[in-house]
Formats: sequence, C-alpha cells, structure tokens
Amino acid sequence: MLHPNAPRMVTVVIALALVLVGLSASVFPIDLVNVALDYVQSYFGTNFEVTTQVAWVFLLLGDALLVAGCLLPGI
Repeated sequence: MLHPNAPRMVTVVIALALVLVGLSASVFPIDLVNVALDYVQSYFGTNFEVTTQVAWVFLLLGDALLVAGCLLPGI
C-alpha cells in the first residue's frame, strides 16, 4: 500500500514554475511569468520559445512531478 509523503520544497518550486509557465503560455497570459521567463533566458543566454504545445507539456510535467514527489520518497 502506498503511503503518500509530502514532496520536498525544491520539487514543489520546480513543479509550480512549470505549471505557471504552462498556464501563461496556453490558457491566459501572465505578465509576471513572461517577464521572468525573458529574464531567465537572457541570463542563461538561451532562446527557448514556449509554444502552446510546449506549454501543455509543462502543465503535464508539473502535475506529474508533484504526484511523483508525493509517492516516491526522496523526490
């Protein structure tokens, strides 16, 4: 039987970032997320375009990461 645990804080932060970027690009634009994404891309020197398909994948990965963090110990 599975005993769910609380996920680690870093897991929650990464999952929340993925969900926010996914929501901002797919459902409704969030200006703060767009500015933060532009800042991160300029800081690291990348030019990663977040399309609608990538946004839906980010939403799925964010939710899957939270579920994995609850069910698998140490994540």
